Amino acid sequence: MTANTHTVTRTQANVGYEVSTFALGSGMVVAALVGIWGTACLVSALVNIGPLNVVKGYVAALVG
Repeated sequence: MTANTHTVTRTQANVGYEVSTFALGSGMVVAALVGIWGTACLVSALVNIGPLNVVKGYVAALVG
């Protein structure tokens, strides 16, 4: 006769840790996309109207 032995393993996931890791990763991806988009817009403005006009427009926006 052979004895049947069953081993049961349980894994417990820390849901709070997993959710916060996902949220942090998603936030970092969105921040990177916003930074890339902003840089592309700045380069486009520099190419189209020139660096001096970009600075002039920035100062005009600040002063009013």
